Formats: sequence, structure tokens, C-alpha cells
Amino acid sequence: MTQTLQQIIDAHPDAETFRFGDSEALCAEILGLIRTGKKTATCEAARVYGAKGDAWPEVGRRDVALNWDGTPALMIETVEVTTRRWSEMDAEFVAAQGEFRDLAHWQSGYRRYFERNGGWSEDMKLMCERFRVVADYAADAP
Repeated sequence: MTQTLQQIIDAHPDAETFRFGDSEALCAEILGLIRTGKKTATCEAARVYGAKGDAWPEVGRRDVALNWDGTPALMIETVEVTTRRWSEMDAEFVAAQGEFRDLAHWQSGYRRYFERNGGWSEDMKLMCERFRVVADYAADAP
């Protein structure tokens, strides 16, 4: 039986909801990488979290990643949260993100992403999260 977003939130009232990426195509690509197990980590500009933004990820919390249309796609559980500066990103964490060939490819892609979404700087602070999939709502569909 397919669960509605409201049913999922009712069962997990502490869960945040969010979309990966900043376009429908990117969201779908990232969800696909997670479903295949290639993507087990992500990062975001630290500035998007806080009083007027999203809740900072917490180890053990389960959150709902949405499809671009707002329907539930996956439930993930945070297993690690760290912070670092842009200039401190390393190849090992980039590999866990699953989307990039290497650190230079990550820098190119993420720099464009950050420039589209509030700005980029060499010393910007990043939230780096590792996660595991708890539920795949597409797999639960009839």
C-alpha cells in the first residue's frame, strides 16, 4: 500500500521534508543514484540552515526526500554530519556523493549550483551529511 506524505509525517513527526537539487531533472538524477546505492552522502551550503531555513541534519533523524512534484520518494537516516569549508572538500567525500568523476568535477558542478542558489566563495561553510536509505516509497507502490 502506498503511503501519503501526510501518513509518513504522522508516523515520523520529527522528519523534515526536502528535495535534492534545484531542478526536476537534477532531483530525479540524484534520487536514482541513491536508489542504486551510488550516493550515500550530500552537502549543502551551511547558510540554508537555521532560524529561517531548513533544520540542520542530526545523526539518527529520519527525513523524507521528495520527488520534484512533492510526493514522497525516500526516507533517509542521517548517519554522520560534519562541516568543512569549500576548500577542505576531499576526494573520499566526493566519491560518496556518487555524481562526480573526481574532486575537480565536483568543484565545477557544485560551484555552478551554489552560484545559482545564493552565491559561492572559496571559504564558504558546507554541511556534509552521510545517510542511509530506510524506505523507498517507489518500491512500495503497487
